[in-house]
Amino acid sequence: MLDNTPMAPRKKMQVADYILDYLASKGVKTVFLITGGAIAFIIDAFSRRDDMNYVCCAHEQGAAIMADAYSRLGPGQAATMVTSGPGATNLITGICCSHFDSIPVIHISGQVNTYEMKGAQKGTENVRQVGFQETDIVAITKPITKWAVQLKSEKDIRYVMEKADYICKEGRPGPVVIDIPMNFQRAEIVPSKLKPFTPPKAKPYRDHSKALKKKVARVVKLMEKAERPVLVSGGGVRLADGVEDFHKVARKVKYPLVTSWSGFDTIGFDHPQYIGSHGVYGYRSANWAVQNSDLLITVGSRLDTRQTGGRPETYARESKLVMVDIDKAELSKERGLKPYIKIQADAKEFLQELYQQLTNAQLPHTQEWLDKTLTWKKDYPMVLPEYYKQKKYVNAYVFGKMLSDHLKKDAVIIPDDGGHLTWLMQSFELKYGQRLFSAFGNSPMGYSFPAAIGAAVAFDGKKDIICIDGDGSFMMNMQELQTLQHLNLPVKIFIYNNSGYGIIRQFQDAYIGKRHEATAFETGVTVPDYMKIAKSFNIWGIRIRNHKDLNRKIKKVLKYKGPVICEIMLDPGQQIMPKLVFGNPIEDMGPQIPREKFKEIMVVKTIGADSEITEAN
Repeated sequence: MLDNTPMAPRKKMQVADYILDYLASKGVKTVFLITGGAIAFIIDAFSRRDDMNYVCCAHEQGAAIMADAYSRLGPGQAATMVTSGPGATNLITGICCSHFDSIPVIHISGQVNTYEMKGAQKGTENVRQVGFQETDIVAITKPITKWAVQLKSEKDIRYVMEKADYICKEGRPGPVVIDIPMNFQRAEIVPSKLKPFTPPKAKPYRDHSKALKKKVARVVKLMEKAERPVLVSGGGVRLADGVEDFHKVARKVKYPLVTSWSGFDTIGFDHPQYIGSHGVYGYRSANWAVQNSDLLITVGSRLDTRQTGGRPETYARESKLVMVDIDKAELSKERGLKPYIKIQADAKEFLQELYQQLTNAQLPHTQEWLDKTLTWKKDYPMVLPEYYKQKKYVNAYVFGKMLSDHLKKDAVIIPDDGGHLTWLMQSFELKYGQRLFSAFGNSPMGYSFPAAIGAAVAFDGKKDIICIDGDGSFMMNMQELQTLQHLNLPVKIFIYNNSGYGIIRQFQDAYIGKRHEATAFETGVTVPDYMKIAKSFNIWGIRIRNHKDLNRKIKKVLKYKGPVICEIMLDPGQQIMPKLVFGNPIEDMGPQIPREKFKEIMVVKTIGADSEITEAN
């Protein structure tokens, strides 16, 4: 509920003080920032209060990513503050992470004085720049925010702050950018005389009340006839605070449960109905369950090509697909994917309505189907017994499994991108209560480390925060080691060192004649000695070369009270397996299982590959 009551009892105050007052009233406790001339007046307002703090980052990209992770975990949400020009443009990668994963973050950029801007003086309308570091950050960020705005008058500050807060949280959440010229930052205002923002009476989305009830009733009728149903949990389930509601429905229906990567931490690996995550790098068992289903109910998942594969028309092709999403555009995109029932709703609202209507439903007995999918999960594990016998180097799958065995039930695990993300997602057996996330939609190199710092700040250093990174990706935001060391946060950084960009090398092996251009040491990809880097930042470093000391050293790292860099030495040829390739539907991952066994597993008609399709890495 938006509170439109003026906050400050003072008759007059600076806009800078008003901004901090407003952020504090909305639960923003931490701002991630780098100062500069164009933002200095707002940052100076921190000197006049003690109920908020800020983290001085080493790079604005790191600041945006820290705020993204903080906002995923709470308490409340985070904000950033940066100067104009390069300060603001450096935020863009982090803004994209929040935009594509629907994370509400408020980004505040300083801007040059209005009288220094393009067009403020006659003859300046068509020049590139007037004020020092003047950059139109609003135009740049409009496509990757829910709202980007420049303050046009100090009298609009209440309206702009309230609207930004509303927009970034309402419907499908996301980031906002507020650009504030310097002369407005130090202007004086009378809060009680400021124009408020009035939110729209009707919410601009969702199938409401009668419409939702009718559509859910149709879903229940399908459930009463289904023989091979599957329930999918996506990232929208957590965003809607619907995890417990999902579990209530799951217990009632006893269906096989599958997740997207964004929904990975909504279900524990040992849940008696959980089959695995599905998609291009998913569990074979989960892909077989989805592809053999006759009813597929997906909640809060946009079903992108990392889930459907490069041929969406082959996804759940003989199933009645019920797609629940808060974003109408996601329901309408089709591209070969044709939902049987589209429901535009908040995931929590849908799950609660479904649970209520299931009270009197007559669901068929599907235990045999569930047992079959659980047998697939058991018979086709990700971490194979032979992986443990590897003598030289650490096997990435063995490490991921062993790490999951040792972590506490409230640990936060943040993998980065590429091969190390994929190995971790395939091998990690999550305990319910743990949080595991990455910037799955944008997936930039360099996300996990600053995100881990943001997570550690959110929990005030009182939880295990695990950063999973790669030898190449860690270089992208390595400068934040100074931030980590200064704050002395107990972040455990595990760097997978496979001497280059392994996931792209595997792509090159499959599609580009095994030519490892720009992906290996021999073709120019180099990294520093991370043990020396750790020492230079006064952070403890440890290296694990093989399985001999793997268990002992993992325990040692996790027991250590401060920050750690632990380098995991992998075979440069370590492969991601299984993986979808060559235009196959997602049930037929490589390496392919024997054809006779494959046909035995598949209930629906099998189809071949499309040689024109190149699956992205």
